[in-house]
Amino acid sequence: MGATVCSDKIQTPVGKHGSTFGGSPLVCAAGSAAIDFMRDNKLDEQAKQKGDYFAGKLKQHSFANVRDIRHLGLMVGIELKEKSQPYLVKLMESGILAMPAGATVMRFLPPLTISFEELEFVAEKVAAVLPTA
Repeated sequence: MGATVCSDKIQTPVGKHGSTFGGSPLVCAAGSAAIDFMRDNKLDEQAKQKGDYFAGKLKQHSFANVRDIRHLGLMVGIELKEKSQPYLVKLMESGILAMPAGATVMRFLPPLTISFEELEFVAEKVAAVLPTA
């Protein structure tokens, strides 16, 4: 489910832009159920708590090549003093999927439903991959 917003400078005739499933009753029901689940389970609050927990676990280590660890909710970035790709590969080999954000940042975007135990597991794998000071 998505939306497209543009200015009046874009002149697309009605009916020239569409989506196979966009706006169908099924998609709207699924979107509404997802929003209800997020509200009922307070996933916004959980994201803050879990993001603070995960970043705190990472900051307990003295990594030799880490410039900064920053986060907004569960969106966590570890900025390295070198290229992140070799470490992302090592993490993938350890069962952790993370993505680059530029050449030197490892970006973690776990699902909002991740458990504290799973975050602990990820933090342990990161600590095993990054060199310590």
